[in-house]
This record gives sequence, C-alpha cells and structure tokens, in this order.
Amino acid sequence: MIDSPLRHESPLALNIDPRVSVPGDFATAIPGLSLFRRDQPAPPAVCMVEPSLILVGRGEKRLWVGGEGYSYDPSRFLVTSLDLPANSEVMLASPDQPCVGLVLKLDVGMLAEALSKGGLPARRHPSMSTGAGIGSLSPALEDALDRLLTLLDEPEAIPVLAPLILREIHYRLLNTDQGARLRQIIAVDGQGYRIAKAIDWLKVNYTEVLRIEELAARVQMSPPTFHHHFRQLTGMSPLQYQKWLRLNEARRLMLTEHLDVSRAAFAVGYESPSQFSREYGRLFGTAPSRDIALLRGQPFEAEAPGAVAN
Repeated sequence: MIDSPLRHESPLALNIDPRVSVPGDFATAIPGLSLFRRDQPAPPAVCMVEPSLILVGRGEKRLWVGGEGYSYDPSRFLVTSLDLPANSEVMLASPDQPCVGLVLKLDVGMLAEALSKGGLPARRHPSMSTGAGIGSLSPALEDALDRLLTLLDEPEAIPVLAPLILREIHYRLLNTDQGARLRQIIAVDGQGYRIAKAIDWLKVNYTEVLRIEELAARVQMSPPTFHHHFRQLTGMSPLQYQKWLRLNEARRLMLTEHLDVSRAAFAVGYESPSQFSREYGRLFGTAPSRDIALLRGQPFEAEAPGAVAN
C-alpha cells in the first residue's frame, strides 16, 4: 500500500519529488518533458492527451478514452499514439504521499529512427483496439527516464545530452509490450498513420463543415473504413472529435480571452448559440457561463425560472 512506511520508493518518485513541491503541472527545461503532482484523489477531468509516455513514480491515475479506463501506477506506464480526447482521474494520492509523475511527448521522427537504425524489424502488427495502452515499465526504460530527470540538475548539458537520452527512451519504448502500438503511427501504409493525419487536419480545420467523404479521401481510405478505424482508435466518431475540439477551444476563448457565450460559439464554427450551450453542457456537465465562473472561482447567480441557460 502507498501509505506503508516500509514501501520501497521508486527512483523516479525520489527524483521527481524535489522538483514538484506543490500540486500542479510543471514544464521543464527539456523540450517535451513535464512533471506533475497531485495531493488528493480527483474525479475525471476533460483533457487532450498528445502522443505521449505518461507514468507515475508514486500513486495511481486512470485515463478514460471512449468509455474504457486505463489505470497506471509505478509499475505500469501509459502510452498514447494519437491526440486523444480523454478524461484523466487521480485514483491514489495524499498530502503525505502525493501522486507524482512525468509526461514525455513522443517524437515520431525519433521512433522511426530507432526502428530503422536499432535493428528492430519493421513488421506489420494487428491493429490495436484504441490509441492508448498500458505497458510494463522495464528496468532499462526506468533507468533512461531517471537519467533524463537527473539531467535537469545540469542545465548546461541538456542541449547535448538530452537528445541522446531521448533517443534511447524511444528505442526502449519500441522494445516494450507497447511497441506494436507505436509502430502503427510510423508505418505510412498503416491505418494508425492515416488516422493520425486526419486528426492533424481536424485540429487545424475544426471550424469548417466536416464532410467525411472528403476527409476519408484525403487520407486515402474509404468512408466506412475511415469511420471504423477512427472510432476504434479514438473512442469517438470524426464528428464527435471535431465537436470536442470546438467546445474545448470555445472554453479557452471564454476563460482566457473573455469572449461571451455567443461570440465563442460563432468563433469555433457553431451557427446556433443554443445548440452550442446544449452540447457544452453535455461535455462539461454545466452551462458555459456557470462553468467559466467556477473555473475563475467567481460566484454565479442561478438563472431565473424559464431562462435560457447560456
């Protein structure tokens, strides 16, 4: 159990602890590497997870993708091979034994380089069920990650040594039980690669009207095959994915740029503010104005009976 005084602490937890003295998420001087700390369990929160390696040195977290949960702890890491709309949940944490960990964004170029230069066979693998998976943390991968963290104490060496350690980490990942999942996004003739390209297009063009036939043709897939593999890998349809992108960008616009509900709705491609408010409420659990007030820590006056929620 995590609260046992005799519990063996992982090297990663001991390395991360002094770098995250308070709860939160923290960027580091190493590109693509961030650290986090959570002091108490927390219910699922909406998030977008980029292709990443995510692990905890202490505690336990769970990622929900398309209704399926992926739990990870100090012995198991989470890997995502696509940009996935998800919900992140903190399962095990306390002020005395905080949940601490790291997120490392994956570099497709480094994966491809490791595959071609590392003597790893570029064989085909059966399609994975989703773009997320849980792998067993090998001693070699843990050691490489520990050395990457230690490099933060030597900032002048980061430009020279970090790329070397990052290449090793990508190589080690391809040799884990999640290597097959990562190969999907490297093989240009694979379905995972094509879905990743479609996601790249959606992220840039989320305000446009989505025509499945045109997007499928763009990535050289038939509409039925495209729709099937998109849902299989992301846990949602292309239209739902676009809607998720729109609603989260609208949330950002209201929170950071102080747009009102109608202006935010139109800015992300909605033609009807009322439809936007309904779909926003389904995703975030409350009306836009109430949600933004809560995020800002401001009081919110309830709507009068019969009023239209915004």
